[in-house]
Amino acid sequence: MTDSVDRLFQAVLAAKHEDPATSRTSRLLNAGRAKMAKKLGEEAFEVVIDALHGNHDAVVRESADLLYNLVVLWVASGIDPKEVWNEMDRRERLFGIAEKLLKGDDRMRPKIAAMTMRRLAKRR
Repeated sequence: MTDSVDRLFQAVLAAKHEDPATSRTSRLLNAGRAKMAKKLGEEAFEVVIDALHGNHDAVVRESADLLYNLVVLWVASGIDPKEVWNEMDRRERLFGIAEKLLKGDDRMRPKIAAMTMRRLAKRR
């Protein structure tokens, strides 16, 4: 999957220099980060609604739109996908692939993650 996202990232980077009259991506990049963030939120909401309705095909399509809009926002924010992959690798080393970092006190994260893992193990 990272290959697909990396290719999309390169295409979005290239679109920065295209004519906004002919490139939807260029038009979105020129609209500003607020517009990009709004589009990302709209796509995320559409994924949620389609998932709640059990519409598998729509979730797939809207997820692709969500990833596209996320990559556009990364480009506008100066974020390279490698930075995200590195953060995911770091989290996996610390907490396991399925864990999301908790917000708040960094010192509590390993302790809380360990407690969560113990709770998961008890459920099995």
